[in-house]
Amino acid sequence: MPRFQLAPLFTDHAVLCRGKEIRVFGTGEEGLRLTACLLNEGGKTLCQDTVQVQNGRFCFRFPPQEAQTGCVLTVNDGVQSLVHCGIAIGDVYLASGQSNMELELQNADEGKELYPVHRNDLVRYFNVPKYARQSPEADQAYANARWLSIAPGTAKDMSAVAYFFAMKLQPHLQAPIGIIDCYWGGTSVTCWMDEEALNATAEGQRYMREYEKLCEGKTMEAYIAEEKAFFDGQNAWNEKAAVLRAETPGISNQEIAQKIGPCPPWNPPIGAGSPFRPHGLFHTMLERVVPFTLTGVLYYQGEEDTFRTQRYDILLSSYILRLRELFEDGELPFLNVQLPMWMDAAAVEDSKLWPRLRLAQQKVYRNTRNTGLAVLLDQGEYDNIHPTNKRVVGERLYEAALDAVYHEPARLSPFACGKYQQEGKLHVCLSASVQEREEGEYLLEIAGEDGVFLPAQVSLKEKELVLSHPDISRPVMARYAWTDYAIVRLFGENGLPLAPFWIQ
Repeated sequence: MPRFQLAPLFTDHAVLCRGKEIRVFGTGEEGLRLTACLLNEGGKTLCQDTVQVQNGRFCFRFPPQEAQTGCVLTVNDGVQSLVHCGIAIGDVYLASGQSNMELELQNADEGKELYPVHRNDLVRYFNVPKYARQSPEADQAYANARWLSIAPGTAKDMSAVAYFFAMKLQPHLQAPIGIIDCYWGGTSVTCWMDEEALNATAEGQRYMREYEKLCEGKTMEAYIAEEKAFFDGQNAWNEKAAVLRAETPGISNQEIAQKIGPCPPWNPPIGAGSPFRPHGLFHTMLERVVPFTLTGVLYYQGEEDTFRTQRYDILLSSYILRLRELFEDGELPFLNVQLPMWMDAAAVEDSKLWPRLRLAQQKVYRNTRNTGLAVLLDQGEYDNIHPTNKRVVGERLYEAALDAVYHEPARLSPFACGKYQQEGKLHVCLSASVQEREEGEYLLEIAGEDGVFLPAQVSLKEKELVLSHPDISRPVMARYAWTDYAIVRLFGENGLPLAPFWIQ
């Protein structure tokens, strides 16, 4: 057994964060005194620190460094020494969320053409292994995890969103970019929050109470049996569907369902070992990354919470604040992806749940400092909750980063920023002028004091929308894109869609 070891995040080819205190951590025998040195490509010592192992853990703290490559990290206790080479210093982003962040490059548009030939040694990624329960297997998988550079054959399993973000950002900055992938499909934001963050709000406490009540009295063995039966059914259907898609490219989900029956409903079992339980993946995945120094966070999540809460903004705000505490950075930028358009073909009616969550995401963006929002109102697919065009998502996150992280000019969606009533019409003030396209719907509605919304007659006037309806003499409220799915027609002059709004 080694006397001490670094977390796998600090092995060969790691990317450390520039311009901030660098934290390097690991585990060791109690009381060991350790010294770490970071050397540049020429062998000159950039910085060093000496610490003592306490409660089985240690954490070195180095002063901020400039972007560079070819660094060497050494750690020794006078008896044992570790040397890790090829270390880069640049910008590091945590990519987290659920399935649309999880969608791998090999399954995205362009992915199969890119990964056999692409190369960029200055873009590197680290996948946190996906384990829902603490186990020796989970610990071993994490111990074996390593940083990889973008090279032919690698990055098939990298988040496609994070890939396109990093490959756009790196040439612009001319600095190394590191991506730490940490996500799981189908998860609520509460899965990534620890107990302290959940207990900080009544909404977080409600999630925990409901889950605990649902799994009360169920043994781990019973849960594991239910989990196996559920995923066996899901996998069997997916295998049959994959055969049909290979035989008939472009076949719709409805046609697949007609041939092999509908996809089993997504209702994974409840239990103490579930990856979908509150605070579960925080402890099995995210906590392994804490307190790595980050440039920012990329986040694409919300689908799972559309039908679970009316106060997603409270949960997301609590999550952001807790991340900033855990990663010891009160200004840590948080770049979020707003949900695109989507509706299940089996839906009887528009649920109006997705627009509500989009506005909750937008509320957090407007009210929380150092945040960005990638607006996707023109994206998404009918009856496909996992659209594969991830370049658009990654590159809109890049624009959000230019604005929120680097304070550079960026292409951002126009937002509603105020209103006034004049001569029976409601004028909605915008952050930038908008234009209309021939296709799509206006999706603009207004209401009077009674709160009853009706479709608005629309005219565009510089940075304003002028809205009216013959049956509303004094409009006081307006909303835009209050729907799960539609094709929009209002875009900024920069080509990005007008952000949804509800203004009153």
